[in-house]
Amino acid sequence: MIKDNQRLFNRLHVVLDALVMIGTYFLSYWIKFLSPLANKKVLHYPADYYFFFLPFIVVGYLLMYYEFDLYNSKRASGRKREFFNLIRANTIGMITFMVVLYATKQEHYSRAIVGYFCVINIVLSTIVRNLLRYALRYFRRKGYNRHFILLIGYSKAAEGYIDKIIQNPQWGYVIRGILDDRVERGTVYRGVKVLGTIGNLEYILPENKLDEIAITLALDDYGKLEKIVGMCEKSGIHTQFIPDYNRVIPSRPYMEDIDGLPVINIRHVPLTNTLNMLAKRVVDIIGSIFLIIFFSPVMLISTIAIKLTSPGPVIFTQERVGLRNRTFKMYKFRSMEMQKPSAEAKGWTKPNDPRVTGIGKILRHTSMDELPQLFNILKGDMSIVGPRPERPQFVEKFKEEIPRYMIKHQVRPGLTGWAQVNGLRGDTSITKRVEYDLFYIENWSMSFDIKIMLLTVFKGLINKNAY
Repeated sequence: MIKDNQRLFNRLHVVLDALVMIGTYFLSYWIKFLSPLANKKVLHYPADYYFFFLPFIVVGYLLMYYEFDLYNSKRASGRKREFFNLIRANTIGMITFMVVLYATKQEHYSRAIVGYFCVINIVLSTIVRNLLRYALRYFRRKGYNRHFILLIGYSKAAEGYIDKIIQNPQWGYVIRGILDDRVERGTVYRGVKVLGTIGNLEYILPENKLDEIAITLALDDYGKLEKIVGMCEKSGIHTQFIPDYNRVIPSRPYMEDIDGLPVINIRHVPLTNTLNMLAKRVVDIIGSIFLIIFFSPVMLISTIAIKLTSPGPVIFTQERVGLRNRTFKMYKFRSMEMQKPSAEAKGWTKPNDPRVTGIGKILRHTSMDELPQLFNILKGDMSIVGPRPERPQFVEKFKEEIPRYMIKHQVRPGLTGWAQVNGLRGDTSITKRVEYDLFYIENWSMSFDIKIMLLTVFKGLINKNAY
């Protein structure tokens, strides 16, 4: 039901955004050609010419909004993030439209209208989205758009469920409390209190003051599941089950039916499919050749700069762990002074690290030191997109400390990845990086790879965590 509500909310956003874009386009046209400030003496194409482009603009911008998570539940995390995503989407949309106009030789189309549209659309979209947010809050205060839920069982699943409800107030869900046999009555998590034991359910259900029951039992209590479901179904209250096995089974498990026997695969990796693997490899080969040619001037300049400013080899090789836990030599432009292998293996660089050269700082900050890895991709050691590879000594350390860390080695490591474009680069949380890597591995598709490549170009090249 939550998913249905989110879909309804997203559709409302899409409709409102489309209406705002249409209104913005009309307003931009009016400012340029019909307003008191317009120069009426300047000849221009008729309105039909300009409004021919409108459907393509609306569809293109809506797709851009989707790519920048403006229809994702995460937008509830803050208006600031939503505002900056609107700016990014509209800026890229404006640049793309300009390129299309030049490519199709539409020199008579007023570029001023494109600029007006970008600025006005950002302002109006922000206003409309905030008005919608305030309207939802007003209706909730009046008692509308609210569903009261009781959780059965205190577990990690229960905490995660509460977190999602709090992060997404637009859903209108209110958690009345939790019933659990193991956790003491009165225990509070983010304002939600344990009200009593599961046995109290038989007294609460007849009161008919709940809209939904969410079963969030811990794994150890699954023996009570059948009885609880029976009680809830008998009461007629909508019941949902939130399993507490996300640490073992992913959120989207791969199900198979073997002659009537349901089987859950613990980990679904789309890239184990031969066709998917071959398609990705073809893209890697073609893409790496193109990028090597495209960046050859940059690599030549970097080579000369490194050679002239510090003694030692231009290319630095380092052992990393890749597909199926096999090690390989990863290439990088050398960005540090020459040092003994024992000193290099101790750890990551730190802020103002004296070992980093002047040219090295520039190469690291712009990620240009990674360009030689295009040859690793061509060889087959790496992919354009995938989890970043780590050094063997750290792999040995992390596999004991971080659950599911080794799953990342079921695919080729990448030059860029889902974790990297979300800011998890350099000296950042390894645990968080693994979460993003696992999401990528389990949800891989060619379109997902393309999205990551585009995000790398638009926001992933500068590495603020590189020292």
